[in-house]
Amino acid sequence: MSLEQQGKQTFHLTGPGADQDPQGLFSIAAETGVVSVSRSLDREASDSYQLEVSTSDLGGARVEGPAVLLVTVIDQNDNRPIFSDRRYSGEVLEGSPTGTTVMTMTAHDADDPLTDNAALRYSIARQSPDKPSANMFYIDPERGDIVTVISPSLLDRETLPTTTYQLEIVAKDLAGSEVGLTGTATATITITDHNDHAPEFTHPLFEAQLEEGSVGVVVNLTVDDRDDPATGGWRAVYSIVSGDPRQSFSISTNPDNNEGMLAVVKPLDYEASAFHSLLVWVQNEEPLQGGGPSGSSSTATVQVALLDVNEGPRFSPDPLMVSRMEDLPVGSLVASLTATDPDLLQRQSIRYAVLRDPAGWLAVHPVRGTVNTTTALDRESPHVRNNQYTAVFIATDNGNPPATGTGSLVVHLGDVNDQAPSVFPATVRVCEAAREVGLVEGRDRDLDPNAGPFRIELGAAAGLQDTWEVSRVNATHSQILMLQPLKSANYRVPLLITDSGDPALSSSTELRVQVCVCRKSRMICSSASSLRARLLLLAAATLLSWTGESPPTSSNTTFMTAPPSPQPPPPSPQPPPA
Repeated sequence: MSLEQQGKQTFHLTGPGADQDPQGLFSIAAETGVVSVSRSLDREASDSYQLEVSTSDLGGARVEGPAVLLVTVIDQNDNRPIFSDRRYSGEVLEGSPTGTTVMTMTAHDADDPLTDNAALRYSIARQSPDKPSANMFYIDPERGDIVTVISPSLLDRETLPTTTYQLEIVAKDLAGSEVGLTGTATATITITDHNDHAPEFTHPLFEAQLEEGSVGVVVNLTVDDRDDPATGGWRAVYSIVSGDPRQSFSISTNPDNNEGMLAVVKPLDYEASAFHSLLVWVQNEEPLQGGGPSGSSSTATVQVALLDVNEGPRFSPDPLMVSRMEDLPVGSLVASLTATDPDLLQRQSIRYAVLRDPAGWLAVHPVRGTVNTTTALDRESPHVRNNQYTAVFIATDNGNPPATGTGSLVVHLGDVNDQAPSVFPATVRVCEAAREVGLVEGRDRDLDPNAGPFRIELGAAAGLQDTWEVSRVNATHSQILMLQPLKSANYRVPLLITDSGDPALSSSTELRVQVCVCRKSRMICSSASSLRARLLLLAAATLLSWTGESPPTSSNTTFMTAPPSPQPPPPSPQPPPA
């Protein structure tokens, strides 16, 4: 329209693409109202623009509008198909039926999906390698699904030249037209394994030799399996079917090479059986696919021959237990050792010797094996534990080289009354004003009835009964009493203790009594050097009165004595023995 027709009006264009971002795409002629495109449009950036057109007079006042102007951008095929990834990976199990879907390829075209510009078609441009067929796979041109074309029998992982195939996939727009734009990607297809081959022993017979009595792996069993080593269809599981009633053998799988390691776990005896024949069975961890039980495993025979070795003599019984009294006369028979040679096929002689005799009490006859005493036995010896004395003997055969065996003799020693009793403690402290000196305990290294009850009494020295008194408390303890106050000094009280053995044993001892001055919580003890006469002060006055002399007095030199051990609480009084 002309300006004359519009009465001198001016055209204006507003909106996205004009005066709004993206600015400058469109412009309008102010006088004629002709709308023009200033630069190339991209439909993939925006497929339409909504603009407004208005007019104004020369004074700027709006005359008409705004009127909507809708600009639609028509698509051109300016975008190639693009795969989201350059490389794709898929897997198909060997032996899969023809037509098995492996994977789906998908490309995207930014052109108008309602036009052929975005209508894609897929094809396989190249397969590598191209054996056993150049057309092992097919891709659906519209959906992009890759499926197998090769027959299941040929899709055999163990016979194919490779387990990995690469396909070059092409996506073309314009519905596959020759002038269409293309995009490419690589599809890598791996033929995966399933257990379609059973393991087979490489030999029907395996042989091994070992010395009797030894343990450990004796032979490695080898198998062939054509399946993938990284799967349970290749890994072997071994079992011993027969020939091992005592379970002397075990078999395990070496994870590095799939071999079966046959080992001896219990020592074998040549004299019992010099030859062992085992039937061994192998199968895979995973079940065999498409095969029955008869074809899913393999068996082999393993023959193990033992080599005879010179074994040491064996004592029987071991240990040998005997009971003897400790007062057994020197030279008496203690026991007769018996050792036999397990090498039944060899005629060998055995000689005996002492290997360990802690106290040196015993001797053994080298041929007969009789054990006799060489000195007196002592149940109270530190080498005796729980009334038992243990000695170890060695038996040696005359094989080449000689072999030895050891056996123990345990002698349970019966007790006799050969240990005199003693009194504990040896020293006590007491205050001057006290009457009770303390408890003394009878002890004996013998056992009942050669120990307590004990009889503890004053010694035979004259005048003791005037100063001291022994009062029985129970079978093991007696109380020492002072019959009159004594001055602070150190005294020795002779005591006689007798056990209950038959015949009884007695011993004389001295109880050292420190009479101390007690002030509050302190004991001040006067010491002197061995004042044996102090304990007899009162008796000595009577004995020496005929001489007209005064009784001797003690000096007050220092007498260092450690305080006595804490006294054990007295046991409950027991009546004296009948």
